[in-house]
This record gives sequence, C-alpha cells and structure tokens, in this order.
Amino acid sequence: MPAASATLTSAEIRRQFIDFFREKHGHAFVPSSPVVPHDDPTLLFTNAGMNQFKPLFLGQVDPGSRMASLSRAVNSQKCIRAGGKHNDLEDVGKDLYHHTFFEMLGNWSFGDYFKAEAIDWAWTLFTEVWGLDSERLYATYFGGDEREGLAPDNEARDLWRRYLPEERVLPGSMKDNFWEMGDTGPCGPCSEVHYDGRPDAGISATKGRDLVNADDPDVIELWNLVFIQFDRQPGALKPLPAKHVDTGMGLERICRVLQGKNSNYDTDLFTPLFDKIQQVTGAPAYSGRLELPADIAYRVIADHIRTLTFAITDGAEPSNEGRGYVLRRILRRAVRHGRQTLGASGPFLAEIVPVVIREMGEFFPELKKNPQRVADIIRSEEEAFGRTIDRGIEHFDAASKAGAIPADAAFQLHDTYGFPIDLTQVMAEERGLTVDVAGFQRLMEEARERSRAGGGKGAGDAVATLPTDAVASLQKLGVKPTDDSAKFDPRPTLGTVRAIWNGRDFDENAVASRMKPTDRVAIILDKTNCYAEMGGQVGDTGRMRVTKETRSSASNIGDPGDGVIEDTQIVAGFVLHLVRLKKGEFRVGDSVECRVDDPRRQAIARNHTATHLLNLALRDTLGGTVDQKGSLVAPDRLRFDFTADHALTPDEVAASQTIVRDAIQRALPVFAEVQPLESARQINGLRAVFGEAYPDPVRVVSIGAPVADLIADPASDKWGRLSIEFCGGTHLVSTADARAFAITEEEAVARGVRRIVALTGQAAEDAIDLGDRLVERAQKAAGLDDSALDAEVGALLTELERSTVPLTERARVREAIEALQERLKKVRKASAKAGREQAVEAARALAAAAGAGAIVSEIPAGGDRQALLAAMDAVRSKHEAAPIMLLSRDDDEGKVLIVASCPEPSIKAGLKAGDWVRTAAEACGGKGGGRPDSAQGGGTDPGRMPEAIRAAEAFASEKAG
Repeated sequence: MPAASATLTSAEIRRQFIDFFREKHGHAFVPSSPVVPHDDPTLLFTNAGMNQFKPLFLGQVDPGSRMASLSRAVNSQKCIRAGGKHNDLEDVGKDLYHHTFFEMLGNWSFGDYFKAEAIDWAWTLFTEVWGLDSERLYATYFGGDEREGLAPDNEARDLWRRYLPEERVLPGSMKDNFWEMGDTGPCGPCSEVHYDGRPDAGISATKGRDLVNADDPDVIELWNLVFIQFDRQPGALKPLPAKHVDTGMGLERICRVLQGKNSNYDTDLFTPLFDKIQQVTGAPAYSGRLELPADIAYRVIADHIRTLTFAITDGAEPSNEGRGYVLRRILRRAVRHGRQTLGASGPFLAEIVPVVIREMGEFFPELKKNPQRVADIIRSEEEAFGRTIDRGIEHFDAASKAGAIPADAAFQLHDTYGFPIDLTQVMAEERGLTVDVAGFQRLMEEARERSRAGGGKGAGDAVATLPTDAVASLQKLGVKPTDDSAKFDPRPTLGTVRAIWNGRDFDENAVASRMKPTDRVAIILDKTNCYAEMGGQVGDTGRMRVTKETRSSASNIGDPGDGVIEDTQIVAGFVLHLVRLKKGEFRVGDSVECRVDDPRRQAIARNHTATHLLNLALRDTLGGTVDQKGSLVAPDRLRFDFTADHALTPDEVAASQTIVRDAIQRALPVFAEVQPLESARQINGLRAVFGEAYPDPVRVVSIGAPVADLIADPASDKWGRLSIEFCGGTHLVSTADARAFAITEEEAVARGVRRIVALTGQAAEDAIDLGDRLVERAQKAAGLDDSALDAEVGALLTELERSTVPLTERARVREAIEALQERLKKVRKASAKAGREQAVEAARALAAAAGAGAIVSEIPAGGDRQALLAAMDAVRSKHEAAPIMLLSRDDDEGKVLIVASCPEPSIKAGLKAGDWVRTAAEACGGKGGGRPDSAQGGGTDPGRMPEAIRAAEAFASEKAG
C-alpha cells in the first residue's frame, strides 16, 4: 500500500492531527473522556468521539460548565465497541481492520463553522500535511431520500468537487451518509473520505469508485464528517437553530495508510504487543496472514488486552452483568486463544499490560496511575477461568462429536465452565459446526426465571427526571436555566415560577384543575437557594409558598400554593423542586418563597466536610494509591468508596478516624472559592475524582488554608497535608462544627474497592457514647457469677448487633465478650463433664439392677446427648445381648433425648432400633429413626416422658417378646 510517509509513528500522527486543529484553526483541546461512561447510563462504553459532547448537541449542558463555552474542539477519544448497537467483537481477529478498542481522532464545531471549513481542512490535512496521494481519495455525500423528504446534500458535493473530479465524488444512501444519534434528537447528512490502498496495478485495472462502501479490505473509509443540522422528532425532521460539525477518524486506520501497511495490525500500535505475546506464550512469530489460526489469535489477544487495560483503568471490572460481563467475555476469549491456539501454559494476559501502558501512557497518563491493580484484576480473572477452561474444552470436544453443539451442552459450557455463548460459537465455527443458540437462550431464560427473587425496582417518581423533549420544550417556551448562585446561602429566597412539570407535560398556565392536595410536581423557578443533588450530595428539602402579594389583585385565582419541597434535582441547568402540595395551587408567574430545611442542610454540610477529611485521612493512612470511587453525603450519614487492595485493619480504621477527629478538634477553617480551572489544577496536594468533568472556573474547597494562598504558591509542599478538593457542595465554616466523627462500617463493594460509612454531629456522639457504655458493661460482666454471665453475654451480643457503634468501640466490646465466652466455655465444659459422670454413674446402677430382656429407662443426662451416649456405652458393656433404649429430659429447653441400640438377635426377631426410637419419639411429640442396630431421636414434650417409656416397652414386647 503506498503511503505519504512511512516514518511517522502513531504518536506523531496523533499529535499532528491535534496540533493542526488546535494551533492552526483555534480548536480547544479536550482530553478524552473515560472509556467507561459513568454519567451516561445509555452506554455500556464510550463508543464515539462525540459521546462526551452529547449534552451540547442535546441542549442539556450545564451553563456553568467549561463545555458550555466551547465553540471548537479537538481530541483523540478512546473508544470501545463491544456491545449494543455498535459491536465489533465478533469480527476482531477475522479481518485486518476491526477492533473492540480504538482511538477516534475528531474535531467539532458547536454552532461555529460548518461544511465549507470542515471539508477544506480535511483536504488540507490529508494532502498537504500528510501528503496523501489525491488520486487515491474518494469523497461521499448524502444523495437524498424521497421517503424522508430530504434533498441531496449538493452543498457538500460541490465543495468536494473543488478538490476531486466528479467521478470520485459519490452519492451515498441514508444508511451510509446520514448520521443519527438515536430515534429522536440531533442528526444530519455526513460526508466520508475513502482511501484506495490497492497496489498500482489493481488501481489501473479496476475503478475504486465501485469498491467504496463495498467492504473491500483495501478501499477503506478514513474520515467521516457529520453535519448536524436537523432535530429528529416523531414523524418530522426540523432544522436546528445552530448547526454543528462532528468528525471522526480512526487512528488505527490512518496509521495503516501513513505507515504504508496492508493491515491496521501491522502498525506500531500493535507490533510491540505481538512481540510480547510471542515472548509470554512461546508461539511462532506473527506473520500477518488472514486465515492462519495463530495470527487470528495474535490479533484477538492484542486487541483485547488494550480493551481490558483501558476499561479497568477507567473503573470497569469483569463481572456477571452489564459492561462487566462484556469484559469477562473479552478476557475469556483472549485466554482461550492464548491457551488453545498459541499454547500458553498458564496465565499470560497480565504480562502484556505493561506494554500497553508503555506505548500509550504518555498520551493517556491515567494508565500510569495504578497499573498493578489492572494487572492483578486481569491475572485473578485469568486464573479463575484457567481452572475450568481445560475441562470446558474437553466437554466441548465430547459434545461436538454429534456434529453440532446441542443447547444443553452450550448451557453447561456457560454455566459450569464459564464459556460465554459467543466463545462456544467461535469454537464451533472453527470446526464447521453449528450451535443451538435458540435452545441455549431458552435454557438461559429458564435459569433466570428460577433465580429471580420476584419483583424489582419500581418505576420511580415520574417527575424526578425530565426527558430530552421536555428540556427542548423548556427552551422553546423561553424558560432559561435556573439561577442557583444562592445555593450556598440557606436564608429564604424569593423566586418566580417559570414552569411546572407534572410528569407528562408542562402546565404553561394554572394547574389548579389537575392538582389536589398530596400531588407531587416539579416546579422550575428563575432563581433558587435550594441545592440540587449532585456530586454525591443529596438535594435540599424545605418549604415553598406563594407570596400573598401575588394573589391579592386577582380575585378569580385560587388560594396561594403551599407545599413541601421533598427533593431538589437538576437537569441541563434547570433546577427541579419536587414539591408535595399541601394546600392551594401554584401557577406559572407566581412569586414564591423558598425556605431550606436549615438543620438538615447543616447536617449534610457536616458530613460533606467530614468526607473531605476522611479522603485525606485514608491517603495518610494507606498511602497515595487511594482514589475516590464514589460517595454519598446525606443528613444522617456519609458513605465513601475508595480504592484499596485489602480490607482495612482495625489499626488502619482507628488511625483514619483519629486523623479526622483531630482535624475537628483543631477547629480548622473551611475555605471555598471559585478559581480558573488550569490554575487550580496546579495546586500541590489537590484531589479530584478521575473521569469527573469540572467546570471552568471551578470551585476549590480547602480545609486549613485560604484558596488564595494555594493559588499564589501552588507548588508548595505544605499543601500536601491539607484537604484540597474540587467541590461544588455545601460545607461547614469550621471543622469544629462537625462536633464528632465515628466510622461505623467498612466493607468491600467490588474488587479493589472498599466502602466506609461514618457519622458526624449528634449521631456520632450518640454512637461513641453507646460504644463506651457497652465496653464498660462488658468489662463489668467479668464480675458476674457463672449463672448470670451467660444471659449477660447473650444480651451484649444482641445489643451490639442491633446498635450503631463505631468500629473501634465495636472491636473493644467484641474483645471483652470473647474473653467472657472463653470463661463460659470452660464452665460449660466442666458442667458437661460432671453431667456425663452423673449419667454414667446412673447407667452403671441401671445395668447392675437390670434383668434379662429389653432395657428401657430414663437417665439424668439433661440436654447433653454425648452424656446419654456415654451412658449407653456403660449399659451395653454389661448387657451385650440386650436391646437398650435410654431417654433423658431437659425441662428448661423443653426437649426429650432418645437413643437406642439393638443387637443382631433382636433385629432378627423384628426389633429394629430405628423403628423403636420412632415409636417412643412420637409418643412425646417428636420424631426419630436410624439404622436397625443404632438410632437416635427426640421429643418436644418432657411431660410425656412416661408415655414414651410405656410405648417403647410395649413395642419391644410386641417385636421381641
């Protein structure tokens, strides 16, 4: 394949693309968003460069965010296409250009430039910067669609004809050249640039235009320029008020062309990985052949290790559901190829991770943050699968002898050996076999039905979230995003009702006809002092009332509305006050007073400031590898999720708690100030949540030093001992206002992620006080006599389990209880020994007095079965030929114990121990049974012991005489 330059590395190509748009055409560089879209539940993985810009295209961007100020942007976005609508997993390895992980080079215009600039710059970059042969380039444009009422995009066609002859500017279909985000929303025509990479002889023999979009491996699409100019609504396409550009070019494909290769896998993005794969598996070197099983395995492993490394770095992990299940499938597919095709003898995937990080860590520095965790997770998964893969392959081999893989075999491969169905299908395809997938799916559904607990999550409150078209409706109504600049001020605020959402639509005028007391609606004001849920902090509650002045001049309007604010949410800058109506009515245009529940707000602030202190304390205790993975800041507790490779020891919990308590005792001032994002990022010791998009300017919360001092001296070492975080939440004025701090729970929530739950304020003081009382009570229990100690230990254990006690005090109580339990154990052991001796002594007396025939008697063994069995041994030693039944009662526990033993002559005569015990047990409200020679049972009514003895004697007499 001809190329403009065979010397450019992939890193240089990526950098040249970014610099072309950033330095020459004024685009802002926006770093890649995480490949795991934690804030977008509609996606398994980030699968296109435009994903992080969806709020801009949908009109849902927070007006205060940095994104809201963007007009031009450029980046290289890491993407995974391995599930959902865009899924390339099944094709990886079989051809030379599909990947589950890839980089998407892109440039964007948000209401700025449009088609002319996008096409002109694409041509300049290809032909002048990279020197591609223009004779090998083709451009496509949207050729129109009569059914949709869309004319051909002649504007794009004519712009391309300035650079290319007419025969190399080709019309395309709705499928190939019209891009849509979804069933509704922004969309528009697109224009693709294709490259003919065939040898010169092939080009002269066949026109490349016939191979464009025909899946020819050498005539490939390089760049897609999307012109977003319509809004897709049900049954109609409406022009957008602002037009946008969204482009995407796969780095792997452009590297192939510029490095003069015939395959994406022959570029420097993959060759270092192939070298490592050969080293760790011992397989022959990669030869680049399309159908060779070993080369397919090389491509699968190299692609999949990139996917796994990036996905785990960005917060996903292999599991049994969602994106975790996709990652587990990917990992197991790679392992199977490595072991079965390349001959790897043990775990090998984790050994390749350092190569991915070495090759890509400069541009994606997050890869260097905790590479050992990534390797450990992959190794653990591979070892777990390795324990079953060989047996699974044996099972597959056995099932394949029938000429096809039946449903039950495919299900067993999945359920017992961990083989995803797609892996079974791939293995079957390699042998020319089919799989009963429909039958497999039926068995899977039956298994799901069996495992379902019955029921699930409710639909939730209809007014808790606005759908996309609701946001568009607000904009069309001229409703502006809410001014929430007063959200840190709890004092009552006046605002004006701008819209009311009832879960179905907006009420533009009065809502009295649809509202009754107890109805809940979402009210949007022009301004508010309520804090909307974000960043882990729950939303405010409070009271909303229509001011009397609003209604005084309009006698035909109902009573002023009065409602309880039960929650506060935010969507696209619109603050939703979820109000439960108490009386009257709310109308658009009403002036209302918002009154925040200040004690609740203060409790939330205590927990939020303590969360920052805990974050610092954990880093001090566990080291710098601690990263925040999530949080909840509520009025009654705080919850903090963080990375850790082990469960915290009691000493580590105590040390972290002490650091927070010390900060509270020192009454450190808490500062919050808005600063330019880039300046704030330079502060030494700053903590930010990885993957979180922060606005510019950004709010900095510092505990212990003014933010202005941090900005003035950002590199100072002394800031590393302070809590400094980007945060938009509410906080205390001084740490002393937290009053107290207590860690009450520490547990695992995922592999490598731990969770701490803690309390502050009165709740913490109460928990600490209760813990101290329980410790004192456990210590005093040591002075009780043996008879009272047992009951006290049980009561202590019950109260400890039912109460919220700090982990430190809980450990002290348990330590004291364990010492008491050791004492009780010795007491019970001594008591049991005395009981056995008493039972044996009674048995000896019984044996001495017994005559010939069956022996049935009560023995004073209490509730000790071992004592009763010891008594049986004592009687048997004196009466080897006699059938024997011994019974013992425990009035305190309300039970009867029964044991029986029958020698061979008795059994032959018809007296079997199992039947004998069952008869006696039933007579005292119980049951029993066993072998003919030996059996045990019991009853539930000690008062009927005489009846049991008479029944046993009668049964023995009947059977054995």
